[in-house]
Amino acid sequence: MNRPLSEKPLFIQVHDADNVAIVVNTQGLPAGTRFDSGLTLTEHVPQGHKVALQAIPQDGAIVRYGEVIGYALRRIAAGSWIDESLVRLPDAPPLAQLPLATHVPPTLPPLEGYTFEGYRNADGSVGTRNLLGITTSVHCVAGVVHYVVKIIERDLLPRYPNVDGVVALNHLYGCGVAINAPAAVVPIRTVHNLALNPNFGGEVMVVGLGCEKLQPEKLLLGTPDVQAISLEENDIVRLQDERHVGFGSMVDDILQVAERHLKKLNQRQRETCPAADLVVGTQCGGSDAFSGVTANPAVGFATDLLVRCGATVMFSEVTEVRDAIHLLTPRAASEAVGKRLLEEMAWYDDYLRMGETDRSANPSPGNKKGGLANVVEKALGSIAKSGRSPIVEVLSPGQRPTRRGLIFAATPASDFVCGTQQMASGITLQVFTTGRGTPYGLAAIPVIKMATRNALAERWHDLMDINAGTIATGEESIEQVGWRLFELILDIASGRKQTWSDRWGLHNQLAVFNPAPVT
Repeated sequence: MNRPLSEKPLFIQVHDADNVAIVVNTQGLPAGTRFDSGLTLTEHVPQGHKVALQAIPQDGAIVRYGEVIGYALRRIAAGSWIDESLVRLPDAPPLAQLPLATHVPPTLPPLEGYTFEGYRNADGSVGTRNLLGITTSVHCVAGVVHYVVKIIERDLLPRYPNVDGVVALNHLYGCGVAINAPAAVVPIRTVHNLALNPNFGGEVMVVGLGCEKLQPEKLLLGTPDVQAISLEENDIVRLQDERHVGFGSMVDDILQVAERHLKKLNQRQRETCPAADLVVGTQCGGSDAFSGVTANPAVGFATDLLVRCGATVMFSEVTEVRDAIHLLTPRAASEAVGKRLLEEMAWYDDYLRMGETDRSANPSPGNKKGGLANVVEKALGSIAKSGRSPIVEVLSPGQRPTRRGLIFAATPASDFVCGTQQMASGITLQVFTTGRGTPYGLAAIPVIKMATRNALAERWHDLMDINAGTIATGEESIEQVGWRLFELILDIASGRKQTWSDRWGLHNQLAVFNPAPVT
């Protein structure tokens, strides 16, 4: 009698040239396990970890995804477990001689007729939520704004049923910093553009202290590459103003400004919009060895569907792209776009060098426990989220796109920093893949979390929104899961369905990327 699929020994070999594969079975497999191919395990191999498909000599290349992910530190027998301690990290691809725009993917056939119910803004952008965002110019006011948000939610929002909520755009920037340092352009641009996210409907208000370096006027002016925000003076609340006598008057002032904006937001209604108006961010966190073969490729397929609809999709995480950059520069839509990719990689190389660290600081302990040996293997799986479309634009951290299509938005790989930076770049929905599991979420942006494996989807059944683990077991194809994700994106964007993180109110604090000095 055949064993059930879940018990049958399974491994995944991604590319014909690979000399390693990953074990699919939930509990891993013991020594002596024999696969249909004839390979026999010489030792226990945990789920997601690599097994040698053939003998690999000392210093021999270890190949996965058809690419060298490292070199064997000693001879590895066929059927052996290859954990990270046996893998020497290879050099990063040199940036000087990479091909640029040499294999630009052909334009895929357009997808027409797909729509969602969104909130159209005066500037032509479309939100997936109708939220009041309260921008802050300095972290000193965060406690006050949190206090006021609770009052707004309790006392004001019931009067304005068309408003989905209120979000405090608190952050750790604004003072005690080198405000005029060249790298300060990143956090200033980020805080500025957070206020302009389409989910806030163009209604901007600012709460400041009064003595901070990032004065509200400087925040609203932003940086040379952004459009200044024009506000009435009464849209800015400074807690140190003479008119504020006691805490109560500060609270009342903020509530008055908030209510004025809530009245405007309450007039907004969802309307049918083409899928081309979506701006979707993609990210992975708590990744494992399945990320690059189940969830991320499914996201990549959905990315291509969105791009075919005319939508904008961003992928990010510089350190999880850097070691696969040689596979991306040929896909740049032009040499200029390819050069921008290289500029962002070089900038981050220098940033890490100044901090006396390098790319070996990634992956995390959880990534390694999930089977990822090093950042090369992680990067090769990470870029699968980008699908097969040409890369049409490259953004520096916190910049907003000027084109539609597939975009690389440079950000750190940290989940909450990447999420904050993508939000500043204008995403209105995010897809987040995970193999280890994370309750990550954003208050202003619905975050669809996709599990890379069945065991996580089953164990975290009320935290994962969609499961890609069925790809590993052969129950579904990448295309089938990709279509399911695409349809879920339209439903979440329309408000027809709710993500688990929004249902439970699991939202991370904003984490603005600040590479400039703190004084």
